[in-house]
Amino acid sequence: MTIIGNRCRHLAVVLTTVATLVFFFSGWAGAGTFKVSPIRIDLDKDTKSGFVAVVNDGAERINTQIKLFEWTQDADGKDIYVESHDLIYFPRIMTINAGEERVLRVGLKASAVAKERTYRVFIEEIPQPKKAPGAQVAIAIRFGVPIFVKPIKEDPKGALAGLELSGGVLKIQVSNDGNTHFTITAISVKGKNVKGEEVFSKDLTGWYLLGGSSRLYIAQIGDACKDVAALTVEVQTNKLNLTGNINVNEAMCRP
Repeated sequence: MTIIGNRCRHLAVVLTTVATLVFFFSGWAGAGTFKVSPIRIDLDKDTKSGFVAVVNDGAERINTQIKLFEWTQDADGKDIYVESHDLIYFPRIMTINAGEERVLRVGLKASAVAKERTYRVFIEEIPQPKKAPGAQVAIAIRFGVPIFVKPIKEDPKGALAGLELSGGVLKIQVSNDGNTHFTITAISVKGKNVKGEEVFSKDLTGWYLLGGSSRLYIAQIGDACKDVAALTVEVQTNKLNLTGNINVNEAMCRP
C-alpha cells in the first residue's frame, strides 16, 4: 500500500493466463482504458441509492461486466468476498465507446440494519481477442468500489485487544467491536528508555477494519529492544483513537 498525500492506492496483481489488476483510489480511480468515480458508496435509510460513473478514456470500445460481492473479514482481518444479490444494481453488462461515460446504479432492497453491511461492486473489463499473431496475455482491469450500508445507529468501538513483545517482535492486535467499519490511518510505536528518552520509533500503515473483525500488526523492535524500558502504541482511525502501553524487560528482547 502506498500513501501519496490524501490518496490511498492498493494494487494486487494475479499472474495467471489472465492477469487481474485491482486498484483502490480516492477521487477518480483509473488505469488502462477506463476510470471510475466515486470510489465508495454510502447507503442508509435516507440515501437508498447511489451511482458510479465509468468513463472510457481509451481509443477503443470496451465491454465490461459488473458483479456484486458481500465483503467480510475473517479472524485475521483478511478480506473475504462472496457473490451477493443483496442489493439492486444495473446494468450488469456495459459497452462503452471511446470517450463515453456510462453510469452504474446501486440501490437498497431493505434499509433497516442493526449492523453495517459491506459490499464491493466490481467493474471488470472483458478482454477482447488480439488480432496479432503469436502468444498473447489478456489483461482484465477490475475496479472494486466499496459499498457501506450504514446501521440505523452507528456505534463505533475499538480496542487494542493484545500487545505482546517476544524475541524483540511486537504483536499488536486491533479489534473493531462496534457495528460499523473504521479506517486505520496510522499506527505509531514509540519506545523510551528508563530516563524517558525516546530510543525507538516506527510507523505502520493500516486499512479498513470491518465491524466485528480484528487484525494483527507486527513491529520489529530489533536491536533497539535492549534499550527500551516501555513501549507506547497509538492507533489512529477516522472514527476513534486507541492507545496501549507495555513495560519491557530483558527476557522480551531475547531471540
